[in-house]
Amino acid sequence: MAIPLAYVARNLAARRLTTALTAGGMALVVYVFATVLMLAAGLERTLVATGSDDNVVVIRRGSQTEVQSGIDRTQAAIVDSLPGIATGADGRALVSKEPVVLITLPKRESGKPANVVIRGVTPEGYALRPQARIVEGRLPRPGTAEVVAGRAIAEGFRGAGLDESVRFASRDWTVVGVFDAGRTGFDSEIWGDAEQMLQAFRRPGYSSLIFRLADGSRFDQVRDAIASDPRLTLEAKRETRFYADQSEALAKFITYLGTSISVIFSLGAIIGAMITMYASVASRTGEIGTLRALGFSRGAVLAAFLVESLLLGLAGGLAGLLGAALMQSVSISTMNFQTFAEIAFSFALTPGIAAASLGFAVAMGFVGGFLPAARAARMKIVDALRAA
Repeated sequence: MAIPLAYVARNLAARRLTTALTAGGMALVVYVFATVLMLAAGLERTLVATGSDDNVVVIRRGSQTEVQSGIDRTQAAIVDSLPGIATGADGRALVSKEPVVLITLPKRESGKPANVVIRGVTPEGYALRPQARIVEGRLPRPGTAEVVAGRAIAEGFRGAGLDESVRFASRDWTVVGVFDAGRTGFDSEIWGDAEQMLQAFRRPGYSSLIFRLADGSRFDQVRDAIASDPRLTLEAKRETRFYADQSEALAKFITYLGTSISVIFSLGAIIGAMITMYASVASRTGEIGTLRALGFSRGAVLAAFLVESLLLGLAGGLAGLLGAALMQSVSISTMNFQTFAEIAFSFALTPGIAAASLGFAVAMGFVGGFLPAARAARMKIVDALRAA
C-alpha cells in the first residue's frame, strides 16, 4: 500500500521557508547548468546556421580555418571549371573566390581591441548567402574602398556603423551598409570587394572558394574530384559542416567548464536538501510510527520521503530552468578559439537542454533525499511512537 501523494505534497507546503530555501539553492545550480549548455548550443546554432547544405567551402588541405588557408589563382580556376557547380541567372558559375583576413578594431563601449573578420566578397558571394540582407544603406560598389558591416559588428565596434569609416591595410574604408544575416556568424564580419581586399592586403591568392552545387546529392563526387586532382592541394566541405567545425573547440570548452562548475555547486545543493530532509524526518518521527502502525510498509515510507525530495528537486529545476529561459533574449560576443575572431551569438534553449536540466535537478533531489528516506524507513514502530 502506497502513501498518498497528497500527504507528501502537504508536508512540503507545511515547511514553506525551508522548502523555498532548499529549492532556491537547487534552482541556482540548475540555472548555471542550463545557461552554460545554452551558451554552447547558441554558439553551435549560430555557426551551423551560417552555412547552407548546398554550398561547399574549399580551403587548403590541412587548414582549420579560412584565415589559415591559401589558394592560388591557378587552383581557383581549376575548381571554377569543375562540373556540378550551379549557375546563376546570368549563366555564370556560382563561385565566390574570397580573401579572409583578421584585423583589430576597438569595441564601441570599452575601446578594447578585438579581432574582426574582413571578407572579400564577389557578386556571386552575395548570391550564395541570401540570408544576409541589407537593412541600412546599400551594397558596396565594386572597385571602391566601400564595405558593409554585419549587424553585430556595426553595433559593437567603433567606426563600423553606417556612414562611419574603419581603417585597415593602410586605407580608410567607408561603411555604406549594414546587413543582417539572421543571427549567423556572418553578422560578425565586414565585407568588401574581393579584388580591392587582395590589393590592400597584398595577397597573391584567395583564402577560400565557396560554390553552390547544382545537385546537393553529388557532393561526394565533387569532393573526391578535388581531393584526387594532383594539381590541387585542397579539400572541400559542406558549408554547414565547415562552420560546425568552427564551433567545436569553444563549445566543448564552455560545456566542460560549465558542467564542472555546476557539479561543484550541486554538492552544496545536495547537502542542503539532505539537511532539509533529515530535519523533516526528525520532526515527523511520530507520523512515521503512526504510518507504520497503520500498515504502511518500510518501502512505502522510503518511497514517500524519496518522492518528497524528488519534488523538491523538480521544483528547484523548474524555477532554475525558467530563469535560464529568460537568457534567450541576451546576445553576447566572445572570441572563437578556432578562428581567433570575435563572434556574437545568443543563448539557445533546446528540448534536450531542458530535459537534461530537469534530470540534473531530480538527480540532486534523489541523492540528497535517499539517506534521510532510508533512515525514516528503518525506524521501528515502537521506537518511533515512543519518541513522539
